Amino acid sequence: MTSTPEKIGAALAKALRKTAGNIAAGTPAPESKQAPTMYRANIGNVPKVEGLKRDDGWVDMQVQFLIDRQSAGADHVVGWTVLKPGARHERHRHRNCDEFFIVLKGRGHIYSDLGEEPSGEGDVVYSPRGCWHGFNNTSNEDVVLVWGWMGAGSIEASGYEVPAEGH
Repeated sequence: MTSTPEKIGAALAKALRKTAGNIAAGTPAPESKQAPTMYRANIGNVPKVEGLKRDDGWVDMQVQFLIDRQSAGADHVVGWTVLKPGARHERHRHRNCDEFFIVLKGRGHIYSDLGEEPSGEGDVVYSPRGCWHGFNNTSNEDVVLVWGWMGAGSIEASGYEVPAEGH
């Protein structure tokens, strides 16, 4: 059984870690912070991400960051991706965040540590940090994915990497 002093010590340690994390991230102390405000975006008003390189595994994809650190001050990303027939997001991983995606429309194959597996409308896929994953539109129709990175508010913060041996 944990004693009262041990419980207080654990709570203080947790508060100190959070405060140190806020200071490192440049987040103001709670007493100087403004009240939280809701952020709202519309897919039609969010620009497509520019500069995603084929050599980095982004093959003919249309990607939008709907919520991220830059737009909403978030420590996660929610995105929207359209993959035209033949488009793909090559095998990659994120060292600093978990990722999920939901196939809203279409079908193709997911890349996993086990190889390629069929995937289609309604699939929900979760890749913990460090897990290799990707998606290949092998069909003749668009694939639409909604996805998120939990624990990183930008691609740089996500620890994005492709295999050293290439694709």
